[in-house]
Amino acid sequence: MDYNILEKDNSIILKNMKDFEPEHIFECGQAFRWKREEDGSYTAVHRGKVVNVRREDKDIIFSNTNRKDFESIWYEYFDLGRDYSKIKKELSKDPILKEAIQFGEGIRILNQDPYETTISFIISANNQIPRIKGSIKLISEGYGKYICTYKDEKYYSFPTADILAKVDVNELEKNYKVGFRAKYIVESSKMITDKQVNLDAIYSLPTEKAQEQLMKLPGVGPKVSSCILLFAFKKGDAFPVDVWVKRIMEYFYFKKDTRLKDISSFAKEQFGSLAGFAQQYLYYYAREQGIGKTKDGD
Repeated sequence: MDYNILEKDNSIILKNMKDFEPEHIFECGQAFRWKREEDGSYTAVHRGKVVNVRREDKDIIFSNTNRKDFESIWYEYFDLGRDYSKIKKELSKDPILKEAIQFGEGIRILNQDPYETTISFIISANNQIPRIKGSIKLISEGYGKYICTYKDEKYYSFPTADILAKVDVNELEKNYKVGFRAKYIVESSKMITDKQVNLDAIYSLPTEKAQEQLMKLPGVGPKVSSCILLFAFKKGDAFPVDVWVKRIMEYFYFKKDTRLKDISSFAKEQFGSLAGFAQQYLYYYAREQGIGKTKDGD
């Protein structure tokens, strides 16, 4: 993690930054609140702030921010306190992961807002990324607060649980393109608002106990809860398994049809506390190579 931080013209520059590639970070399926700009940079929203991120040679440039916001918001969001070179070195002991890491070597796990991540991954169930992003954007515009206009785009914060808890299910389903998930969103928001599921307490729980708590929420099963734990609660041992990841694991490790439960157990044993990082490298590699796709391309 050898890099220098410079502040210049409403931007923060990380000089000689390794283990950070915006495309790998934003396009590996972990987040939905970003936009790829025409110049190849990425604009993201978090904690009521908007930032644009791009690589220029060996440097990473965060635009539309200052030193204070970088240190209080973006440093944590982009997991900049973690040594990813060390993680990649450990995971590269597995020959399959060693190759996978070469394709997504700039991946970092984002530390996202717990409530927004919970609702986002409820929306993600049996859904396509463009539709997920579209629904989250509509919900933010409809129920969130205006933040700013950046590069001719208006940005809004994601609404809080108490707001979505009071939304009419039919309105949400009809106008915000979430379909059958509307009732899950409203009911989960009510449970979170009433502290039936205390998101703040999840951080201190062991992963299995934390998963049990999240799965009390309607629309949250093993895969969705694992995503939430990995992308919002720093549970690096969480290993989300959906149909896509199942195919990847079967292709690389099992060579046969395998139960989701057995895949999860294998990942826990094989990758330990770094299982979630392994999943992201494998997922990105397989997607880039078209590994695990069916003949229909799903």
